[in-house]
Amino acid sequence: MNSQRLTFLTGSRICHDLISPVGAIANGLELVGMEGGGGGQEMALIGDSVAHAEARIRLFRIAFGAAGNEEVSAAEAAALLQGYAAGTRISARYGLSQAVTRSELRLGLLAFLCAERALPFGGRISLALTECARWRVTAEAERLRIDDQLWEDLAAGRPCAEPTPATVQFALIVHVARDAGRIPAVHHVAGTELELQI
Repeated sequence: MNSQRLTFLTGSRICHDLISPVGAIANGLELVGMEGGGGGQEMALIGDSVAHAEARIRLFRIAFGAAGNEEVSAAEAAALLQGYAAGTRISARYGLSQAVTRSELRLGLLAFLCAERALPFGGRISLALTECARWRVTAEAERLRIDDQLWEDLAAGRPCAEPTPATVQFALIVHVARDAGRIPAVHHVAGTELELQI
């Protein structure tokens, strides 16, 4: 078994084991609310935090987990992105109307996470497919933060040399794209827009 496959299996295991207890907390909060004990800012804060954690785990499960040819509907994929972005300074738009396989969506979500890295101050990210069935991920903000080395490596099809937990998506996407026969193309526009095609 190669190390990339082992990495994705590890991601799947972690997300699988976390989603159950987080879901149980969400169900518990719902029951407390039904019994009249769910009022107050504290409970609302806990509820929002649990919902956000659940949404992130669901997205990470596809982005960093083992993926096959099972289809994900456009509605489900859009909900993944919107749930992930809820409560943040980023708005996410999913521009597909057709289902895609989990392995194809993984590539799009890794691209989304790369684009998110350029928006520490907030902004908009949209995912769509080009006519050539390549992902087009566009990030727009009043101010982007571009780590030149990360994006140069990605544009060259090289995994970043020393990934950190915050930049691991840049290393993984190169391997996933290569396995899919894709070559990344990165475009910067006027310092406020970034486009990645993969």
